Amino acid sequence: MTLRIRWLFLALAAMFFGAVGGAILAPQPAGAVSKEMIELQQQVGQLLQGQQDLRSAMDSNDATLRTLVQQSLDSLNRFNGEMGSLQKTVQEMQANTGSRIDTMAQQTQGLSDNLQDVQARVGKLSQQVTDVQNLLQTIDGKISGGTTGGGAVPAGAPAGGNTAAPAGLAPSSADTLYQNALRDYNTGRYDLARQEFSDYITNFPSNDLASNAQFYLGEVAYAQGDYRGAIAAYDVVLMNYPNSFKLGASLLKKGLAELELGMKASGTRDLREVVRRFPNSDDAKRAQAKLRELGATTPPHPAPH
Repeated sequence: MTLRIRWLFLALAAMFFGAVGGAILAPQPAGAVSKEMIELQQQVGQLLQGQQDLRSAMDSNDATLRTLVQQSLDSLNRFNGEMGSLQKTVQEMQANTGSRIDTMAQQTQGLSDNLQDVQARVGKLSQQVTDVQNLLQTIDGKISGGTTGGGAVPAGAPAGGNTAAPAGLAPSSADTLYQNALRDYNTGRYDLARQEFSDYITNFPSNDLASNAQFYLGEVAYAQGDYRGAIAAYDVVLMNYPNSFKLGASLLKKGLAELELGMKASGTRDLREVVRRFPNSDDAKRAQAKLRELGATTPPHPAPH
């Protein structure tokens, strides 16, 4: 538009100078020439004023456009800042949630072990009560039959009438040592817990909770970032304690430790094995969740027999 105005201005200027030249070359009345000159000057003035007004309008529009662009950039920068803050908040929430889940899993695991310990004790006490009842019934039978003393000692009864505890009952020191080790593990005193669990396995290798103590040696190593040591401890449970309550948990944590070491193939294989061997268990659910996180397929549940 500015170029068109310039051309128009040049055309009017040419007309002006042409008129002036014509007036000079062709003699005309002085009044007529003065009138035309005044009109031409007025037109040129109007044209110059219009050009100036147009330029002012364009400058004003340009300033407005620059302001809008700057405001848009400022809004975009604020938006990016808010998105960054939101992303940081989400990451912190995820980290806190993961930490709380790990803590809850650890506490649940401790409660499960305590329950297993109680179940083992109840089983042993029940067997002890049954043995005592059998002994009393035998003694009552002898008294009723008049065979007091001199009779044969009944099978399973202690000689001389002593009521000794049945064989296999865990000493109180074993229970105390295991509970202390479990408490130290749950409160984060890992070095002390490792020593106590090792002592338990050394002194009470045939007790029901020996496999649990071995599992917790792996848990201590895992918590301290010694994933290779953890895998070795879990393998002992899997190989030496086929009836342990901790088989599923050992296989699960072994797979997770392998993933921590970048051993994705073996870690994924062990997680799938958890789902296959221990379907519908909490360990299987955790394994499935981790497999989904890795984008790996989970094995189908075995058909019920």
